[in-house]
Amino acid sequence: MSTLDDVMKLPGALAAFAFRGSGELIDHQTTDPATFSPDMLDLLAHMCAANTSIAAMQARGWEKASAMNGFYPVHECTLFGLDWSVVVSGVSREAQKVEGKDLLPPFTGVVVNNTDADFEATFAALERVGGGT
Repeated sequence: MSTLDDVMKLPGALAAFAFRGSGELIDHQTTDPATFSPDMLDLLAHMCAANTSIAAMQARGWEKASAMNGFYPVHECTLFGLDWSVVVSGVSREAQKVEGKDLLPPFTGVVVNNTDADFEATFAALERVGGGT
């Protein structure tokens, strides 16, 4: 069973997608192809890559400016919307960076319906699947 199959079983999951650090969509699944088309998910993947990069830059800067630790690296990122939100994981990417590997696995993202989502279960599941496909 693929990672995206597992992610789509999460409460409130509407779409799951894998993407490169540069934002290109690699793979996806959805319950609603009219709303979450490949083009829309590619745009969403690019937005998630950009926001994750910005969060990492801010976390690194905050650690250096404040002498406080624990903000970097950014393992997961959530973008909250009114009706649905996106949770992104790069857990396995960070683990492989620590190991000194140059080739990193993709990020995994999931779009969830805010009404039905269990965000703690979503975080835990994305940590288990580790961000790969």
